[in-house]
Amino acid sequence: MEPISIILGLAGLAVGGVLTFVVTRKNNNGIVEAAEEKAKAIVKEAEAKGELYLKDKTMEAKDRFYQMKTEHEKHITEKDKAILAADNRIKQKETTLNQQLEQSKRKQTEVEAIQTNLNSQLEIVNRRKEELEKAHQKQVHALEKIAGLSAEDAKAQLVEALKAEAKTEAMSFIKDTIDEAKLTANKEAKRIVIQTIQRVATEHAIENAVTVFHIDNDEVKGRVIGREGRNIRALEAATGIEIIVDDTPEAIILSGFDPVRRELARLALHQLVSDGRIHPARIEEVVTKVRRQLDEEIIEIGKRTAIDLGIHGLAPELIRMVGRMRYRSSYGQNLLQHSREVANLCALMAAELGLNVKLAKRAGLLHDIGKVAEEDTELPHAIAGMKMAERSKENAEVVNAIGAHHDEIEMTSMISPIVQVCDAISGARPGARREIVEQYMKRLKEMENLAQGYKGVEKAFAIQAGRELRVIVESEKLDDKATEQLAFDIANRIQTEMTYPGQVKVTVIRETRAVNYAK
Repeated sequence: MEPISIILGLAGLAVGGVLTFVVTRKNNNGIVEAAEEKAKAIVKEAEAKGELYLKDKTMEAKDRFYQMKTEHEKHITEKDKAILAADNRIKQKETTLNQQLEQSKRKQTEVEAIQTNLNSQLEIVNRRKEELEKAHQKQVHALEKIAGLSAEDAKAQLVEALKAEAKTEAMSFIKDTIDEAKLTANKEAKRIVIQTIQRVATEHAIENAVTVFHIDNDEVKGRVIGREGRNIRALEAATGIEIIVDDTPEAIILSGFDPVRRELARLALHQLVSDGRIHPARIEEVVTKVRRQLDEEIIEIGKRTAIDLGIHGLAPELIRMVGRMRYRSSYGQNLLQHSREVANLCALMAAELGLNVKLAKRAGLLHDIGKVAEEDTELPHAIAGMKMAERSKENAEVVNAIGAHHDEIEMTSMISPIVQVCDAISGARPGARREIVEQYMKRLKEMENLAQGYKGVEKAFAIQAGRELRVIVESEKLDDKATEQLAFDIANRIQTEMTYPGQVKVTVIRETRAVNYAK
């Protein structure tokens, strides 16, 4: 029983196991199917998401590709442009270099041609030089045969002749020096001459040669002279007037033939003495300022004269010339006073004849403006004045009267003879003119012009009544040796070309001045 029970038990267990396996397997199959379906759903969902992600990434990659492609194409285009510009520059430089090379070749060819020409000419010159030397030698031999002297003997004779000429010039110089010593030593003769001049022509001497500058005390003289005379030298160089500081009490003498320069020196000295600061730099500054003021005063004198005479519409240049007449003289007669007198005489005579009084007075005032012309000219003063009036577009009758009052041109109106007659009336009255004065001033002016004609001369002043010519040169243009030669040349020309009493001392001054400013 027990074995059967065991068998039955085992059989039951086997059946139970089989049933359990079957049931378990069935259940497992359901689970597996459910899992498979879920897995399929997950796979489908993953595939769908993958396709979307792939599309997004593909679009992003395409956009990035297009952007990179565009940037690359732009970069390539810029590179192409730069390469093209560089290529153009290279081509242009190549063209320029080719042109320069061609020019250089042409110039080289020209230079070679010129060099060849020069060489040929040099050969010709050398041949001619040799021919000339041979001809010269032949001439020397021929002259030696004719003269019976050798070249050395002829040179010796020439040296002897030059020595004799030099001795003659030296003797002449010694004689002139002795004459100068006699003139200097003969004080009594000078005193007599000075007294005669003072008695006969005191007014003329004061007006035409000397201006007296009065001072408060003699201490001012020392300041005017300055240390080692530098102030007085600076004043003389700036104005062209000789400053005489002597024992005359409370007075300084300004000597010069030009009244405008004397007035310039007088006004400048007045300002310097009033201010108290007297040194070379201040002197130059004051002289420049006074020169401008004097020009303004000249214009004012011209305007006032025209107003006094009732003359209107004068050109500015003519007004200035009328003002300058105040500081000029004609044969010892003040030129402005003479011209005013002629103008009034012309007006009276024109009124008597029934002519235009205003034109006659205008012509009378302007008839001598050629005497105060600023530029040096070889023309007669009547013609110079006529040309000046023509430039200022004056009336034709006035222009003719100015040019014809000394018969240089033909008279074409009735005013011209009136001006001529009135000029003679004004100059012919007793004591109005002295012929020698005009000649004296003309000689001094010619002496100054002679010196100013040399290269490097800055200023030239005739002083001491024409016995000394002071020449100031530009230091950067002439050296000391050239200065000595200039003094000799000027003295030689004065001696050969001019007529003058006694002798003329030529002093050439060369001054070097350095100026700088501290800022």
